[in-house]
Amino acid sequence: MRCLPALLLCCALPAAAQWRVEAPDDLAGHISPFLTEHTGRHGARALGEEILATEGYFTPRIEIADSDAGLTLKIDPGPRTRIAEVDLAITGPLDPARREALLAGWRLPVGQPFRQADWNDAKQQVLAELLAVEHAAARLDDSAATIDAATQRATLRAHYDAGPRYRYGELRISGLHRFPPELVARYNRQVRSGRPYRAEDLHLLSSQLQATPYFASARAELDLDAASVDADGNATVPVDLRLRERPGHRAGFGAGFSSNTGARVEANYQTPNFLNQAWEFTGGLRLEQKRQTLYGDVFLPPDASQRRHGFGFAQETSDIEDLRTERHAFGVQSIQQRGSVEQRLSLNWQRERRSPDGADSVTSRALVANATWTWRAVDNPLDPRAGLVVQLSLGGATRALLSDSDFVRAHGRVQYYLPIGSRDTLALRGELGRTYADSRLHVPQDYLFRTGGTGSVRGYAYQSLGIREGTATVGGRYMAVASAEYTHWLNDDWGVAAFVDAGDAVDALADARLAVGYGLGVRWRSPAGPIGADLGYGQRERAVQLHFSLAIPF
Repeated sequence: MRCLPALLLCCALPAAAQWRVEAPDDLAGHISPFLTEHTGRHGARALGEEILATEGYFTPRIEIADSDAGLTLKIDPGPRTRIAEVDLAITGPLDPARREALLAGWRLPVGQPFRQADWNDAKQQVLAELLAVEHAAARLDDSAATIDAATQRATLRAHYDAGPRYRYGELRISGLHRFPPELVARYNRQVRSGRPYRAEDLHLLSSQLQATPYFASARAELDLDAASVDADGNATVPVDLRLRERPGHRAGFGAGFSSNTGARVEANYQTPNFLNQAWEFTGGLRLEQKRQTLYGDVFLPPDASQRRHGFGFAQETSDIEDLRTERHAFGVQSIQQRGSVEQRLSLNWQRERRSPDGADSVTSRALVANATWTWRAVDNPLDPRAGLVVQLSLGGATRALLSDSDFVRAHGRVQYYLPIGSRDTLALRGELGRTYADSRLHVPQDYLFRTGGTGSVRGYAYQSLGIREGTATVGGRYMAVASAEYTHWLNDDWGVAAFVDAGDAVDALADARLAVGYGLGVRWRSPAGPIGADLGYGQRERAVQLHFSLAIPF
């Protein structure tokens, strides 16, 4: 009979308690996620006290109330504990100005509320800054947070030993078989003997080498055990660079589909050691429904100014919008990254024969010098949500140098990404182009303008906006495109988009009549970047076009 009251009490409680938390200062949001239907009264009280302590509340009052809907955890957190004293010290051969900067930047000064997470972050921040520059063996010798719950005072102590000041010594390279050490030296601008150690240097050298066509993996790290330390606390430390070379030959085969040029099959070959000179060669054959291309390109390792020089050829035939072209091209180029600006300088010669349906064929030859500058300032190169990309190209040819026409071509493009809310993005794009020439007749199509299709004016077929010759569409001397696209992400992987595009290519400004296209699309975040499928309606043609795209900034 003695068990009956306890049994009745158990039966009076819900079989699976539904918890509700009443607490000020958003504390409920810290506690509620950890309360489940199986949490008992004692467990809920203990959980609340533990979480409140990490937020600096060490004398809370907690009550548990019954209701028809379940159980309510009522919390009065009481006064919050604040930092009353900080004992912070850094010993070792540390530059005095840097020591003062680290002490002044301490994240938990006197008077600030105590939180366990802030205390952990503050300790690690000082240690991380020491480890990142010169002091690779820095350590946290002693730390404690003493809490006086009665007076709501916290006393903090954090003592660090900075350790020696490290300078780079010998760069010891392992894993080279086909390539000489001089190849690594062309990419290494940071890890030089005698320079102060910085963790960023080692990371940058590793990432730069791994991004080359020569190495599948690269890892640079200090050999602290082999460091030599002098009486003043300065150390010279060797750097171990472990490399794994990429395969000497790679062949690839693929198939795909483009809404611009149709179905595609491709075979390609790559080697990073062409003619045993550490030259990168890429060649292949691409067969598309509307275009067929045979190509080969060779790039040399970077020079002392980090420029990469290359040369190559291409032979291409195409039949797009009733315009058949045959093109043979040879060229040289130089690529250099200057901060956030990529510069490409090139000199290309090409011979083109174009045959529009219903009009005479024309052969054009041009030796074109061209310069392109691309400035990128985006938050994510593969999936930008905020930032700006600007590209400007300028090139030209003259009859005096292996060309059939005098012309200058200017082209500019801007893409702006504006984040909306927590997920969405507004993308704005503008494009202008002009070819300065007396006539477009003997200017190759690459240096004139057609538009329409994916990445241009959706709702229209690829390169269908331009000048009419017979029944074909050929390039004009003027071009303008504008676009606005709003993407709403439903979750981390899928989104929907609405867009409006407008543009045209003409041979005289008086003929400009912007063609407008608009529609809806879906987006999927693939490992290579967002993939889009758009259904666009072209107002001029009164027709619908389906477009596929990989939405990576140019």
